[in-house]
Formats: sequence, structure tokens, C-alpha cells
Amino acid sequence: MKFGGRITGSRRRGLMRAEEGSTAVEFGMVALPFCLMMFAILELGLVFVTDSILENAAIESGRLIRTGQASAQNMTAEQFKTEVCRRMSIFSGDCPTRASVDVRVIPQFNVAPPDPMAGGTFDDAALTYANGNPGDLILVRVWYRQPLLTTFMAQGLSRLDDGTVRLTATTAFRNEPA
Repeated sequence: MKFGGRITGSRRRGLMRAEEGSTAVEFGMVALPFCLMMFAILELGLVFVTDSILENAAIESGRLIRTGQASAQNMTAEQFKTEVCRRMSIFSGDCPTRASVDVRVIPQFNVAPPDPMAGGTFDDAALTYANGNPGDLILVRVWYRQPLLTTFMAQGLSRLDDGTVRLTATTAFRNEPA
């Protein structure tokens, strides 16, 4: 009861024990972080699967160069990218617009080639393509632009100023003799 603008002791104890709606409030506090965490886990799983498929596609496509098949067909960078994308299985549909390839002859294995992501943007001009000759050391690098649904993950995964994520697959080998 309310007398003179004050709440009596029995009424105060009743308000303190009232728990109707507390479950809804607790769920509201936990639901958003839980859903964000679940989406982040699913997306991170998708990134790992895509990275694994990209790595296998780069290795399998690099075999065309290593065995001399690419030289025999006078393969170009665009044709090599098509071969990489063909091996991307479920991600092959968007691969031609998302993938970039760099195939170059290197003098030795410990040489660091130019990094097209060094300036905070992706520089396609730094990419080259060369099948090499028998016995040459070849470095094959493939970048794949992975869009993210949970944008806060891009903060931890991106090296580029625009927040896009680029997965990278690299393989190096010596071309087989003729």
C-alpha cells in the first residue's frame, strides 16, 4: 500500500520477489552475442574449407606447369586461372572474378617475390605469369577474395585497407626435365 508517497515494507518485499519477465530479459541479453558467435564460428569454418580447397587447387594446377603440360599448350595466365577455378569445386562459380594468379621463375627457393598486398591495396600489376623451362624453379601463388558476412571478422583477417579478406595458396617446385 502507498501512504504519503511511500511504499510499505510488505509491498517492497513483493516487488523484490517479482520475477515475471526475467527470463525474457536474460534471453535478450544473451541472444545477440550467442547468435553473433554462432555466425562467426560458421563463417570461420567456411574460410578454412575455402582455404583448404584453394590450396589443393593451386597444387594440382601447378602440376600442369611442373610436368610441362602448360608449356606444351602455350598456357596463358587466364587459362591457368581457369584451371585453378575448375579445381575449386563448390566455389568455382565465383572464382574467375575472385581469384588472382602469379606464376614466376625464381632463381632460388629463399627469394622473396614482391607482395601485391604490401601497400594496403591489392596490386594486380605486380602479378606475372611464366611457365618456365625444364629444370627452372617455379613459384605459384593464388589469391582468392573471400567475402565475409560477419564484417567484424574482417578486422582480424584482413591486411588490406578496404577490409576485404584474401586467402593465399603458394607452392614452389622445380620443373621436371624434358
